[in-house]
Amino acid sequence: MSHGTVFRNVRVFDGEHQNLRDASDVLVVDGVIARISEHSPKADKEIEAIDCSGRVLMPGLIDAHVHVYAASLNLSRIAQSPFSYLAHFAAHFLHASLDRGFTTLRDVGGGDVGLACALKEGLLGMAPRLYYGGRVLSQTGGHGDLRPGDHALELACHCGCACHADAIAVIADGVDAVRRAVREELRRGASHIKIMASGGVASPTDPLERCQYSDEEIQAAVDEADRAGSYVAAHCHPAEAVRRSAALGVRSIEHATLIDRETAEFVAEKHAFTVPTMAIMSGLSEEGEKLGFPPVSMDKLRRIADRALGSLEIMKRAGVKMGFGTDLLGHLHVRQCTEFTLRAQALPAIDILRSATSVNAEILGQSGRLGCIREGAAADILVVNGNPLEDISLLAQDGKHLPIIMKDGRFHKRTI
Repeated sequence: MSHGTVFRNVRVFDGEHQNLRDASDVLVVDGVIARISEHSPKADKEIEAIDCSGRVLMPGLIDAHVHVYAASLNLSRIAQSPFSYLAHFAAHFLHASLDRGFTTLRDVGGGDVGLACALKEGLLGMAPRLYYGGRVLSQTGGHGDLRPGDHALELACHCGCACHADAIAVIADGVDAVRRAVREELRRGASHIKIMASGGVASPTDPLERCQYSDEEIQAAVDEADRAGSYVAAHCHPAEAVRRSAALGVRSIEHATLIDRETAEFVAEKHAFTVPTMAIMSGLSEEGEKLGFPPVSMDKLRRIADRALGSLEIMKRAGVKMGFGTDLLGHLHVRQCTEFTLRAQALPAIDILRSATSVNAEILGQSGRLGCIREGAAADILVVNGNPLEDISLLAQDGKHLPIIMKDGRFHKRTI
């Protein structure tokens, strides 16, 4: 038998069911969960046994809304930063996320083929697996247009094609330009496409409450992604933007901060997902001003921050499938685990745990492989001191209560 590890005497949270499976053994062989049973084979020189003494074993966490290159709260500054610096920040972000128990990340703006290749070749050492969407697509003056209002488009263009692009976003106006931009990001290995379908907080010139992109442009992005076997994620704050994105075939709606009951019910009917992001709004509200978040953005934030938790309750009542995302910028990435306790003000622990495991895996198209403890699944495993179904704050301590963090059958952390 190949070399493996058996976790003995664990209580299993499988990523979906509220009741723990008691007194189980979980056998990992060659990076895969090979068996879950009451009694695994006796340990020998090929199988190492770890007695977990009744601790909870659960899937590795998934954060479905990150920006690994977002090294600053000022997005315009990111657009002007040397890529070598952004790459070093991304490496730090990835390693810190794994320390906190996140074995998988979905980057929805910035993560690219270069970083993916570095991860594949082991240049960054052990790190979370990364699903990246490449650069986000934005209309001129949209949430992905990071130029101050006094910057002319032609001054930013270096290729003579009347467009602008940076490490985070590409401006694409019109159906043909959108199609071309989608195809380019898919060519570079993007697992999904991100579009800006409404105004945003951090962008300098766009009204927060207004929709962005025409129906035809959104439909073009959805069509191109669908034919490539991919999907579209859309940045949306206002309810109108959420509704039209769901109606036009967007699969993953990011933030949904100002959603109302009717819109939530429509999203559920369309079987679309939402990925709320509480951590970034809390972090910016508390620290944004002193960390240099632009005043115009702080003003936008104040208009929506008090609606965020209420949106979770609205979506739960409507039966919307909610993923788990954090959207943290710059230094605020240290708040990644606060998403658990922030959501706990509105949601039960089981909903939060599902969001960070099985629901996010479904968004990624990886159900049965990620976000679950199941035979045949990837061995992304956390062992927890305590029961997170009873105390979700155990996951909000930056890995303090995780004596074991395993990704693909390899130990990142082991103190048992």
